[in-house]
Amino acid sequence: MASLIQGYEYDIFVSYRQKDNKGDRWVSEFIEALKIELDKTFKEEISVYFDVNPHDGLLETHDVTASLNEKLKCLVFIPIVSRTYCDPKSFALEHEFKAFVELASRDQFGLKIRLHDGNVANRVLPVYIHDLDNADFRLCESVLGGVLRGVEFIYKEPGVNRPLTRLDNEKKNLNGTKYLNQMNRIANAIEDIISGMRTEPGDYGNLPAEGMPAVEKTYTQEKSIIVLPFENISPDPDQEYFSEGLTDEVISDLSHIPDLLVISRSSAMTFRGSRSTIKEIAEKVNVRYVLEGSVRKASNNLRITAQLIDSVNDSHIWADKYTGTLEDVFDIQEKVSQSIVNALKIKLSSREREKIHERPIDNVFAYDCYKRAYSGIISYRKERIDYGLNLLQKGLDIAGENAVIYAGMAFAYFQYVNAGIDQEKNIKKAEEYAQKAFNLDPELAKAHFVMGCIYALNGNLGKAMDHATRALAGKPEDPEIMIWVALGYSIFGANEAAKSLISRCIKIDPLNPLNDSFAGRNYFFGGKFHLALDPLLAAYNLTPESGMNQFWKALILVYNDRAGEAYEFICESVKDPGRDTWTQLTMFLKYVIKRDKDNLNSLLTPDFIKTHKTNPQNSYNIAAFYSYLDEKEKSLEWLENAVDHGFINYPFLNEYDPFLENIRGEERFKILMKRVKHEWGRYEVLKRIIR
Repeated sequence: MASLIQGYEYDIFVSYRQKDNKGDRWVSEFIEALKIELDKTFKEEISVYFDVNPHDGLLETHDVTASLNEKLKCLVFIPIVSRTYCDPKSFALEHEFKAFVELASRDQFGLKIRLHDGNVANRVLPVYIHDLDNADFRLCESVLGGVLRGVEFIYKEPGVNRPLTRLDNEKKNLNGTKYLNQMNRIANAIEDIISGMRTEPGDYGNLPAEGMPAVEKTYTQEKSIIVLPFENISPDPDQEYFSEGLTDEVISDLSHIPDLLVISRSSAMTFRGSRSTIKEIAEKVNVRYVLEGSVRKASNNLRITAQLIDSVNDSHIWADKYTGTLEDVFDIQEKVSQSIVNALKIKLSSREREKIHERPIDNVFAYDCYKRAYSGIISYRKERIDYGLNLLQKGLDIAGENAVIYAGMAFAYFQYVNAGIDQEKNIKKAEEYAQKAFNLDPELAKAHFVMGCIYALNGNLGKAMDHATRALAGKPEDPEIMIWVALGYSIFGANEAAKSLISRCIKIDPLNPLNDSFAGRNYFFGGKFHLALDPLLAAYNLTPESGMNQFWKALILVYNDRAGEAYEFICESVKDPGRDTWTQLTMFLKYVIKRDKDNLNSLLTPDFIKTHKTNPQNSYNIAAFYSYLDEKEKSLEWLENAVDHGFINYPFLNEYDPFLENIRGEERFKILMKRVKHEWGRYEVLKRIIR
């Protein structure tokens, strides 16, 4: 049977080792189930090459025939990746996997395909039937020249690592996956790849491996826009806040439109004062349209210009000028947003129109105070936060009680806490003003975000995630909320949910330096330490001065059997060991690597212990380090503290983390894991996401 695309022999080639099909004939059953699912997915018949008697054994006993090379001319290559497949002596790995990668890299499509949603997929679509060790992953990834992503058909229980079958109960499976659902996922992935190949051949797959980013860049969505910071051309340079506020509000308006991809404020603001061309800016953030403009504010008078540009040909789609007074700013803002919608021919629902017209602070002078306060509040400087709080109070005096202003005040008090200023007093004030906001609007996203931060700081991850997810429900396109919720999901072990949020963040906030870091940490807390390496190293390279990124670079090197390199890196890079809690942890790790208990003990001041015991993630790290040193009592003490504060990622603690291996046989650990499993299973957020 011919392929759907002329010039190819088969649509799908399935590669496997014969020993993986012995006994229960798992591979044969997989092929039959796959064909049934493909029949449900495609209108046409899909051709699948599957050799019931594949070559196997030592390489020197086999030659690759011309016939096999012809069969490898396929659209999608599916290796059944097992512990035996990743073997230099495997015929399947050497003469099928490697041969396909070489052939596909040279054909008209290349190895990577652009999908309809703008994402990029590899034509190698692995099916995992065992968890692999790092050496096996590195072997396969060295062939592919990049990260090996695929679909897992793995059944996991404590001490169990085998292929998933249709009879397995997903509630007992630590991976939480069901055979038929995974089969549907792989059929859909095949459909996406083949559909992409049939409609638009591209050259993405011909990029060299070293040219690929750690977090893959997506292709441009047709209806996508960046709102550049409006230029302040006012006589008074202090009116910059007003230009920023207008930029924020237009971004906020447009973000309510599901059919339009809008780049976030944080990424857009990086282009303030930039000399880059429109085309360069659009390419950097993967959008087609660019809005730019200027604001002139003199006393109460306003003059605003705006123009929408198509970056493909640098043509002006729409431009206009608006004059008025400060009282007219809401009307002008709405007109700008509506003009963009009309220019891009987007149809709005009644709810979307309501969102654009919505004004949480309806008094323009109170709104002006709110916008002027923001830059001071985010400064981490006491006098600037004081200034911001005074402006917010002035806004309240003008407008009366207002939920958004109260939430802004809660955030200001939390910023005092972040800056280390009178923390106990200010955390209570932050809670007080968040509650005032809730009294007026129980679902206000800004207030839930602040409460999530407060609970996280206090070491209550459960309540922190409750508030964070409610904040995200209220503002589902807010990347600041999104990225922190993603980290919470990662820490809890809801890795697929975290991955989905991180992917959305990369689209709407592509220049956020946290993207690589949190993608790496998601792999880490999912036990995929080899996959965590590249994004965590990329995060460090982006902001090498960050204590957080220094710690995670050192840690992931150790987890990838590169402890000597990690030690040298810490010695060269960490100059101020007492700078922050991340740096303290990095120094702790340095002494753990060398088993230097004298210097290790010198770090354990009362302040160190108090600070790190209130942080569940730090407590877990220290527990893992003590286990590595085989100091079981100390390890269990810190681990129990981590669990008490909400670190309940059961699969990670019970099985994935190799550092905890020294304590897993302890009765105290086993009792603790029964509790963790129970809490992990009943936690409401995880119930909604994992099952």
